[in-house]
Amino acid sequence: MSLNDILFRIKLLFLKDKELYAFCYRLLGFAPRNIGVYRLAFAHRSQSITVYGHGRGNNERLEYLGDAVLGAIVADMLYKMYPRRREGFLTNTRSKIVKRETLSKIAQKMGLDEVVHPVIKNHPHNTYVYGNALEALVGAVYIDQGYERCMTFVIDRIIKPYIDIRSMAQTELNFKSKLLEWGQKYRVPIDFELLETTVDGSNNQVFHSLITIYGRPVGEATGYTKKESHQLASKQALRRISEDVELRDEILKKAEESVAETEDATGMA
Repeated sequence: MSLNDILFRIKLLFLKDKELYAFCYRLLGFAPRNIGVYRLAFAHRSQSITVYGHGRGNNERLEYLGDAVLGAIVADMLYKMYPRRREGFLTNTRSKIVKRETLSKIAQKMGLDEVVHPVIKNHPHNTYVYGNALEALVGAVYIDQGYERCMTFVIDRIIKPYIDIRSMAQTELNFKSKLLEWGQKYRVPIDFELLETTVDGSNNQVFHSLITIYGRPVGEATGYTKKESHQLASKQALRRISEDVELRDEILKKAEESVAETEDATGMA
């Protein structure tokens, strides 16, 4: 046991919220200065709390701040890690690292599900609760410790233990881009339509998107952002085109006929 651990255990005897202090110490690797901001970081929007010095609220504002800070830290790290790669590669790799699915899995491995308890159980949006809480935690560390300490926390406690950046950088997860590239290759027009925007039980916007090719539906999905709904619908469309040989042949035949008609019309003109 290190000297810091011994001193913290002694200090813990005289603190309120001993369990939260101990949890944060294990999670962060240092003792919080302002435990209130961490308590706020773990307060889901469905259960606002009162925290001294911060008023009544939940982790939404910290999530907003943490999202920006985390993005800046990851961008800085990738910029130094890949000095010869272009902006598109850096942006794409950063988006994979900070995407909600990735952060939610990491957050649960870190144990945030022990302290974040949304009131609404078994709700689809709850898959993002822990990723949102991880962003809020980054925001809390930034407020409590400053940027440099926050950067160390992100790299040493989030990136290094849970993310293989080089492997992730080589993995293509942009389903919409892959679908559009396929369409360009075979001259197939791909149309994205936002069918409706609704609100779920937690007052979150839900986007419902449809992908059609020559008027035929090939992918349909919902997401908590328009981009997410496009990605999920594109993933479905790529799978259908790959697995349904009859559908793919029909689409490619129509594309050939359309190209031929265009060339004939151009020639006549």
